Amino acid sequence: MRLAWVSWLLRHFTEYGYSQGLLRAAIGTSAVLVTSALVWFTLHRNRPAAVTAAGLTSALGIGWLAFH
Repeated sequence: MRLAWVSWLLRHFTEYGYSQGLLRAAIGTSAVLVTSALVWFTLHRNRPAAVTAAGLTSALGIGWLAFH
């Protein structure tokens, strides 16, 4: 699933807000993924909540980056 998401993101790279440059896109995406990892580690005792919160954080963060 994650590999499919990354491949889709690479195919549509220039259609969304990532066209401002590779460096800015990499920094923004990395920041979103680090935030998702922190959410995961914060909620690691409750695995369903951790998976849901980290997935939602990454989807919303990358979606926000893509359309702004």
